[in-house]
Amino acid sequence: MAPGPLAQVLRQLPTVKDPNLLTAAIPFADAGVYKIAEDCALVQSVDFFTPIVDDPGTYGRIAAANALSDIYAMGGRPLTVMNLVGFPACLEHDVLVEILKGGAEKVQEAGAVIVGGHTVEDDEPKYGLAVTGLVDPAKLVTTAGAQPGDGLVLTKPLGTGILATALKGEVIKEEQMADAIRNMEMLNKTASEIMLQVGVNACTDITGFALLGHALELAEASKVGIEIDTSALHIYPQVMELAAIGLIPLGSYRNRENYLPNVINREQLAPEIVDILADPQTSGGLLIVVPAERIGQLTRQLKAGGCDAFEIGRVSSDHPGKMIVK
Repeated sequence: MAPGPLAQVLRQLPTVKDPNLLTAAIPFADAGVYKIAEDCALVQSVDFFTPIVDDPGTYGRIAAANALSDIYAMGGRPLTVMNLVGFPACLEHDVLVEILKGGAEKVQEAGAVIVGGHTVEDDEPKYGLAVTGLVDPAKLVTTAGAQPGDGLVLTKPLGTGILATALKGEVIKEEQMADAIRNMEMLNKTASEIMLQVGVNACTDITGFALLGHALELAEASKVGIEIDTSALHIYPQVMELAAIGLIPLGSYRNRENYLPNVINREQLAPEIVDILADPQTSGGLLIVVPAERIGQLTRQLKAGGCDAFEIGRVSSDHPGKMIVK
């Protein structure tokens, strides 16, 4: 659902008043966090979507990694998951078997357990997970802790939305986006563990609302400004060329409409830069906000752990809730 209409719907819902719901006061939290003891809280999220690749097993792995990501973004550890499936009656059941096997691989890699699920017949395949994890409230990482002077570190390249659109349009083949598929299948587990070791101030994962939307939501939650250096962004091969011929996903236009007004220098940005900033990601990286003195330590450890870590900007005390793109 587009961010604007979704926000309008959510604003009309009753406010939950429970002191144990720790995320009630945290704007744009990636998951719900409910305290069950002084040193333990449940962290819960759910995500599912239609296929973005052709191979069923790959789709299952990507969808599972994507659903698990919200738990990792908050410093949590996945514990149990439930499969969510929509599946057409006209497709062979072997296809669903491969999707579920792919998801199970990632759940096992995460150290979590599949405890059940729910299926419905649908016109188009849909798959994802409802995830429950655990987190120590004292170690909870949220969108609301960024401080002026902090650095912004991203752990995966950008462009998966444009690549998936090109694949659906049969402009590219699946093997031409092998790097993106490998990263979409990669859990944010290692990145989450490292950020907890290093000590960071805030985090969010980059998914459907794109770098543009998720960074701006973090800025609003933390009451700070965000500065992005576009020359530091890592972008998958072919993405710029594909964007230039108009292979832009629908979600990108929705992200522009909702978030671009909060970019101070938006009128000066080249179209290809806007394409990248607004591109909705699937199973994207963590956007980690880290004190300046720990940036080097964080990026070194992330790279040693197999993450494509790169510093993309900084946090400012100017223009709270807004972004400047350089």
